[in-house]
Amino acid sequence: MNIFELYLDKIKSIIVELSKKNQLIIPESFNGINAEIPPPKFDCDISTNVAMVLSKLNKTSPIELAEKLVPEIKNSDDQIDKISIAKPGFINIKFKPSFWSNFIKEIIDNAEKFGINEKEKKNKYLVEFVSANPTGPLHVGHCRGAILGDVISNVLIFNKHKVTKEYYVNDYGNQIINFTKSVYFRIREVKFNETFPQDNPDLYPGDYLVDFAKNIVLDNSDLNFDDYDEISDKLTALSIEQALILIKKNLKSLGINHDNFVSEKSIVSNKEVENVIKFLEKNKFVYKGKIKAPAGEDDKNWVEREQLLFKSTDFGDDKDRALQKSDGTWTYFASDVAYHKNKVDRKFDYLINILGADHAGYIKRISSSVEALSGKKDKLICKISQLVKLIKDNKPFKMSKRKGDYITVDDLIEEVGKDATRFIMLNRSSDVELDFDFDAVKEKSKDNPLYYVQYCYARISSVFRHIDKDLNSKIELVDLSFEYSNDEIKILKKISEWPKCIDAASSKLEPHRIPVYLYDLASEFHSYWNLGKQNPEKRFINDQKKVSPDKLIFLKAISNVVKSGMDIVGVDTPDKM
Repeated sequence: MNIFELYLDKIKSIIVELSKKNQLIIPESFNGINAEIPPPKFDCDISTNVAMVLSKLNKTSPIELAEKLVPEIKNSDDQIDKISIAKPGFINIKFKPSFWSNFIKEIIDNAEKFGINEKEKKNKYLVEFVSANPTGPLHVGHCRGAILGDVISNVLIFNKHKVTKEYYVNDYGNQIINFTKSVYFRIREVKFNETFPQDNPDLYPGDYLVDFAKNIVLDNSDLNFDDYDEISDKLTALSIEQALILIKKNLKSLGINHDNFVSEKSIVSNKEVENVIKFLEKNKFVYKGKIKAPAGEDDKNWVEREQLLFKSTDFGDDKDRALQKSDGTWTYFASDVAYHKNKVDRKFDYLINILGADHAGYIKRISSSVEALSGKKDKLICKISQLVKLIKDNKPFKMSKRKGDYITVDDLIEEVGKDATRFIMLNRSSDVELDFDFDAVKEKSKDNPLYYVQYCYARISSVFRHIDKDLNSKIELVDLSFEYSNDEIKILKKISEWPKCIDAASSKLEPHRIPVYLYDLASEFHSYWNLGKQNPEKRFINDQKKVSPDKLIFLKAISNVVKSGMDIVGVDTPDKM
């Protein structure tokens, strides 16, 4: 039950009827008319801007139009207590207390559906996220994007969209050659006691490669490791297999499971790059040309050469992009275009890419290619996961993947746990940098948002435990005609915002709205709980050691929303803390 949508529909119906009576002129579209949460200073529950939107068309002031609409709205609904007008023309609606008892009955009876936008068209999404190079364990730099992609998927699934979660395995190119050579030298170290060439800057020196080497040697006793060239193809496959085993383990420890792992090498081997080039040529999206030096590059050292170029400027990019190198091999961009053609051909309504901060400049070119491939401008949506600054002992903690001197996902989870990792990484918008303070996330206080929300659920559980009831079971009550106090209605108003939170998180792909909302709801709850220390009427367990039906339903409604939100975020709701 979305009360804002409900009353917006009622208001629209009223103005349509007035239009039929020639008492009001209405626009072709109702875009811009809304029913929103009013500022706290107003003693009302819903505010609408309908008078301001229609005033110009009706050649009257917003206040005059509001005065005309107020009695119509008031007479249309016996649940409205009073309506007031606020400058420059807002119509503010306050409900009778009985509205809130009806509201809580509705959301308790439809607990599984509460928050879902039933009217919204349901789409088919492909969400590609993480896609870290298969050369080692996932580190904190991958962690935020991984959680962002997973929770975006969870929000869309909660809102009844179809979602496929995908990982693109970059298992082709020079980085993989260097990675395989690194594993080979580790095998030589393990098997023949040879020294690993630490002075070679192209190699990956991380100690995790020793484990890869040991596993490969143990499982491939028939393989001869004397000549790298003879076994390079086989060793590449085995090395990537080891890396993916580790990456999937890292992802699982974060609570993340992908539906698909798509190999870049398979895209190349299946001639998908050649095929997409033919498609682009057929549609006149490519040509032979020269690229000027990139910004910041010394023009004297830049050699212009004729290359196969994609006309990305036709789609708003600042320059055309190379698909083929001077030696005839394909660029990374060409492989990426082929992969996105693969995505487009699978008939998703929308493609979502979660990209790291260092890939922000890549968005325009890949979006241009998807528009060329699909003929649709907004088919690809890219979300940037900004940097995470690690803070330990009040000091920045640095990391470097190549040196193996960095914090892995498993290190982070071992330090603070999966729940804290997911919740805190998601607690700010993904397009701003995030400070992850190891000490702060362990605090048991209001300053730790995860603890504060989980403690809310645990407190509610303790009340149900006191009366031997299962918090997760359905409550059957015949009469739900309760009179809630203003303090309780304040929390019910916050609960009424849950569908709006889900709608915004889903439509705007902004899942950080959920932990922020949950923290606000928990704050309202804890404030009410603390009122009971001085006022016995506010206590959930009364003097007879019982819980009244109105309080029971009230707590159940709060717990349902908290549990629903925490499930989307992918963290636990413990019964005890």
